[in-house]
Amino acid sequence: MAKTVLHDEHLKLGASFTDFGGWDMPVRYSSDLAEHHAVRNAAGVFDISHMAEIFISGNQAADFLDFALIGIASEIGIGRAKYSMICNHEGGIIDDLIVYRLAEDNFLIIANASNRQAVATALKARSEGFDTKVDDQSDDWALIAIQGPKATGILQKLTDANLAELKYYSIAEATVADASAYLCRTGYTGEDGFEVLVSAEQATKVWNDILSAGADDGLIAAGLACRDTLRLEAGMPLYGHELDEQHTPIDAGMAKVVRLDEGHNFVGREALEKITEPRERLIALVGVGKRAARADYELKHPATGETIGVVTSGALSPTLGYPVAMAYIRDGNFGVGDTISLDVRGNLEPYKIVKLPFYKREH
Repeated sequence: MAKTVLHDEHLKLGASFTDFGGWDMPVRYSSDLAEHHAVRNAAGVFDISHMAEIFISGNQAADFLDFALIGIASEIGIGRAKYSMICNHEGGIIDDLIVYRLAEDNFLIIANASNRQAVATALKARSEGFDTKVDDQSDDWALIAIQGPKATGILQKLTDANLAELKYYSIAEATVADASAYLCRTGYTGEDGFEVLVSAEQATKVWNDILSAGADDGLIAAGLACRDTLRLEAGMPLYGHELDEQHTPIDAGMAKVVRLDEGHNFVGREALEKITEPRERLIALVGVGKRAARADYELKHPATGETIGVVTSGALSPTLGYPVAMAYIRDGNFGVGDTISLDVRGNLEPYKIVKLPFYKREH
């Protein structure tokens, strides 16, 4: 398995590891619950250096991304970012990603680690005929996320940038722990925070300086297990669970990400604009009891017992204290407020359909 540049630091902290998209990643350092609550109440720091960094440049960089992705990248202001997706010709999702505009003709795409090759290959193929360059620099960079209500105060100790001025979904060049960095005000936890992009050579110092700066504020290193429960509570999809090439953005409840504006021609448009009703759709569920749904558990019609869908992600929410899940359902007769049954290890448990997110920060 591949290892991030911070792998030795995780070993020193006593991390347990798991295979995540071909990467040997820390799943936890202490306990899943302790790390989850630290992020919700103080701060956590994550190594997400397995993510892909692909730089797009050239006179037609914006026009190219308008064609390659389902959004309109040319509308992104310099220093701002937008969530988007790259789809195949049938409208299936190759990956979801964030597009940052660094300058008029320069963009940065952060893509999922498991889809690095697929995204880079698709972008390079689609760049033919455009005056643009697709440069996969993933091996040269490390990405460190600091998330939680105390994240801003902790990171401010280490940077010359005025973090209060950096808006959500923005990016800025700055110095962090004496290292040149891009500061991205984005995250995958439902909390405020930053993703710090630094060179691989400077990653170890930045990681350890963040840990030291936050020690008195309750910041701890956090692994993939709590990252999964945090993003689930926040209603954020995970590629390979809620998103894949067998589902379209419309199936996944992401129709607003698809820009079908007149004159906006992009790969997958023809298939997506033909969809009037998805064959199945992503829904949010909360359990009545304490028995948590897990991925691949079946949804059952409460009257007939017929299988009508499948859970994509599920857990007993550490923050809320009750089970939450996301699932694809094939029956269009059920909506928010309705109750369906879930097959939880042979027992049919009632789950209510609700709106996402399950959790939304107040601060």
